[in-house]
Amino acid sequence: MRHHNMGLTKQYLRYVASAVFGLIGSQKGNIVFVTLRGEKGRYVAVPACEHVFIWDLRKGEKILILRGLKQEVTCLCPSPDGLHLAVGYDDGSIRIFSLLSGEGNVTFNGHKAGITTLKYDQLGGRLASGSKDTDIIVWDVINESGLYRLKGHKDAITQALFLREKNLLVTSGKDTVVKWWDLDTQHCFKTMVGHRTEVWGLVLVSEEKRLITGASDSELRAWDITYLQEIEDLEEPKPKKIKGSSGIQDTLETEDGTLEMDEAPEDRILSCRKAGSIMREGRDRVVNLAVDKTGRILACHGTDSVLELFCILSKEEIHKKMDKKMKKARKKAKLNSCKGVEEDPEINVEMTLQDEIQRVTNIKTSAKIKSFDLIHSPQGELKAVFLLQNNLVELYSFNPSLPTPQPVRTSRITIGGHRSDVRTLSFSSDNIAVLSASADSVKIWNRSTLQCIRTMTCEYALCSFFVPGDRQVIIGTKTGKLQLYDLASGNLLETIDAHDGALWSMSLSPDQRGFVTGGADKSVKFWDFELVKDENSTQKRLSVKQTRTLQLDEDVLYVSYSPNQKLLAVSLLDCTVKIFYVDTLKFFLSLYGHKLPVICMDISYDGALIATGSADRNVKIWGLDFGDCHKSLFAHDDSVMYLQFVPKSHLFFTAGKDHKIKQWDADKFEHIQTLEGHHQEIWCLAVSPSGDYVVSSSHDKSLRLWERTREPLILEEEREMEREAEYEESVAKEDQPAVPGETQGDSYFAGKKTIETVKAAERIMEAIELYREETAKMKEHKAICKAAGKEVPLPTNPILMAYGNISPSAYVLEIFKGIRSSELEESLLVLPFSYVPDILKLFNEFMQLGSDVELICRCLFFLLRIHFGQITSNQMLVPVVEKLRETTMSKVSQVRDLIGFNMAGLDYLKRECEAKSEVMFFADATSHLEEKKRKRKKREKLILTFT
Repeated sequence: MRHHNMGLTKQYLRYVASAVFGLIGSQKGNIVFVTLRGEKGRYVAVPACEHVFIWDLRKGEKILILRGLKQEVTCLCPSPDGLHLAVGYDDGSIRIFSLLSGEGNVTFNGHKAGITTLKYDQLGGRLASGSKDTDIIVWDVINESGLYRLKGHKDAITQALFLREKNLLVTSGKDTVVKWWDLDTQHCFKTMVGHRTEVWGLVLVSEEKRLITGASDSELRAWDITYLQEIEDLEEPKPKKIKGSSGIQDTLETEDGTLEMDEAPEDRILSCRKAGSIMREGRDRVVNLAVDKTGRILACHGTDSVLELFCILSKEEIHKKMDKKMKKARKKAKLNSCKGVEEDPEINVEMTLQDEIQRVTNIKTSAKIKSFDLIHSPQGELKAVFLLQNNLVELYSFNPSLPTPQPVRTSRITIGGHRSDVRTLSFSSDNIAVLSASADSVKIWNRSTLQCIRTMTCEYALCSFFVPGDRQVIIGTKTGKLQLYDLASGNLLETIDAHDGALWSMSLSPDQRGFVTGGADKSVKFWDFELVKDENSTQKRLSVKQTRTLQLDEDVLYVSYSPNQKLLAVSLLDCTVKIFYVDTLKFFLSLYGHKLPVICMDISYDGALIATGSADRNVKIWGLDFGDCHKSLFAHDDSVMYLQFVPKSHLFFTAGKDHKIKQWDADKFEHIQTLEGHHQEIWCLAVSPSGDYVVSSSHDKSLRLWERTREPLILEEEREMEREAEYEESVAKEDQPAVPGETQGDSYFAGKKTIETVKAAERIMEAIELYREETAKMKEHKAICKAAGKEVPLPTNPILMAYGNISPSAYVLEIFKGIRSSELEESLLVLPFSYVPDILKLFNEFMQLGSDVELICRCLFFLLRIHFGQITSNQMLVPVVEKLRETTMSKVSQVRDLIGFNMAGLDYLKRECEAKSEVMFFADATSHLEEKKRKRKKREKLILTFT
């Protein structure tokens, strides 16, 4: 019997995400210029939901997709060398993609909420990330690990900038303050509280001697920065003599009465004075504030469609201006020569901020600006690229050196998406073409290439279908019109006034000779296709004529023919579905039970079932012969927006405002699978006539194609996978302290527990267990050999065989080497202490062999730091740590000598090269050397802590 049953189980096939299209750029992240194939200013990277699209501005084509996982992209930042792109996501993770291969091999997990800002330092060795969780983390890009976490802001971070010359970081936040951090000691030495509102933007200009901030009003505030070290070098004044300071040391009062808080007088590294304000034209908050690479052009925009551009003059230009002013003043002063001499210094003072920062021009885009980026072309032109609110990218260019520069729009990327949300989707009968229509346009897409073949303007579309033959399409609009288009020419053939209110729904008749429409004017109308003579040509063209009307008491929301064309189902605003006979229009059944109106419904291919989806979040399945409700399913966490049966089956898809698409079995009332991918509410979907494809559209502006695979789907496994996914999410959300014993607020640890780090810790534990077992076996084996008086063969562990017959200790080292650099500390953190003694003994072995000294040091220092108490109080470990100290000292100094020797060798080669070509290749390499020296000093410090 059981045998027989097995054959009867229904086989479901899995649908998988196949593509994201119809999207040019998402609102959440920022647009950036990227360098590809050595070309600058031609390619831009834009966030596209969870992916990043790279567009070619010249051709308007998408040339690369950097694939994300699930989370939306919130921030982009290209590396200084142009080879990589750092991408921040909504869950706080960061991935670094190679622009050559399109792969993201490095992942940083440390933030608990979305990334709001990413910035590289000048060399690209460090990356600072700021997040909504109020933390800033500085990452070591080369070593792929977190360096430290900076805590202090009380609200989301809006910007973080490294200084070029000094090891400092300046950050701004929605908590109205700007903070200065000394990265050598990782603490905040200055907090600027001169803003009354959120600080939305922050730039450094004039060789980092000036800071400009943008807040929630129409002023850009400028601050002069004086580095105290430099003042002291010129003339050794006491710190009290800094200009602008009052007698009190700790609070400096700037001239507009705002206070600055310095953490302690001796920590003073620089002082900030407010230099004045530049007025913007926009009255609202600053959304983005940026400066181009040369530091000459300052640009900002608010919540509107205007980018304001300012020019920051150089010292020479300012001197020229001042000389002109002086000449004028001298002319005035000619009357009294002795007065003129006195006025000289007076005139000097009158240089205002407006003289140094001048307004250049405004760029007006075609819609609200979400973000922008600037780049200088070699011809001296400035290019500005914009990501706009309506799914559009525009490029403008102008010459800033002209007296009145005129910005010109040079290109735009528009064809690949709608300007507003897609409200209706349809498939052609051959499964090849997909129609999507929004508030202003109808687009036809090729399903296999995802290219947009046709774009036609329309009124606000609500429903659509391909006319049998696939040569024309019909759209129903919000104003109650029917619009008929010819696909070959892309022309609008005619517009018919069909209803007095919105035309909510259409259903093609199964005999394909006509269709029915339902509207907000409480009527259902029947239409037939007909051929009429075309005024413009000799041939006839397609048209429609109304045949009958069914008047009802309530607005009609949805209409659907039964497959045999005997019945018509009509959903009404009173939450019922009424079923009528098509031939006589007599009432047959009422389906009553939903608490809110039925927004969508479909009848199965055999006419046996009708499924209705409602704003009450439920789907009900009814028999069409008696109108009995077979089952009510709680389908989504918000309104069910669309419902459609898979052709020739009793399976159906539903789409909800809860961002999910679900597949159901109408016979067994089972939930089969959930298709997750959209980030906002889903408006509609369409299942292809073959049932192989599903297309969906959402408020996130993306259209998504889902494809049926040949892979069978087993419900129990599917539920198991869902539970696992839930568990993995909960692991990441656990709010445990990052370091044992650290209180909330400790700042030296940068990682975050994720499912990957838990798995890595498990791998270490397994490796140590294996090492213990194998060591025990070896001892046993020696004893056996001794007793037997001859060599007995020892069985090798299959795992060690797989690794090429290595020793158990070498296997442990392999496991350590296999852990991602960015997850190393986090994995050691969740490792129970019982494994640490063995690890320390093994580390000693590895060190003596001189294998992977840097990696082992890193692990060792970390373990010592987090288990300091337990290690020092354990008598057994004292000799081990003693030995470790000796080995580490000698090995690290060997490594250091090796690096020193190599550096000297490279230096020699560099001199040889330079002598040959007499060119300074390596101007920037010397600053690299300083960086290395700093790192070496750090390593020396670490070794000193040992001794």
